[in-house]
Amino acid sequence: MQFEHTHRIAATPARIFARYADVANWRDWDEDLKASSIDGPFASGATGVVEPKSGPKSRVRFLDVQPDRGFAVECGLPLCTMRFEYALQPTGGGTLITHRVVFRGALGWFFGRVIGSGMRADLPKSMQRLERVVLQMP
Repeated sequence: MQFEHTHRIAATPARIFARYADVANWRDWDEDLKASSIDGPFASGATGVVEPKSGPKSRVRFLDVQPDRGFAVECGLPLCTMRFEYALQPTGGGTLITHRVVFRGALGWFFGRVIGSGMRADLPKSMQRLERVVLQMP
């Protein structure tokens, strides 16, 4: 099970990627997060922790980190992997950002329905908050 949302921001991919790389401040644009951290540099293979406002802390792994292009982050659930993918595509005068959530595994359908429905509804709002944060950067 998966879902995604795409939004255009009048900023360069580098400017948006800088906000993604600032893992400790993801809560500035992702209202559902209480805290987030990364152990080391923002690079493929790094690990970290995310703590949602309504749920337990989860260990995460950063994958496919490509400066100014995007990245993915994965965490494990019982009999399921939840993957968040963030893609940047330059366009005339801005960047198309796509945020995708993918549930894989035997219970992927279950977690996709139970926790995924709220995530799906929040994607457009978090992308609008990301836009505000990016456009307010010095």
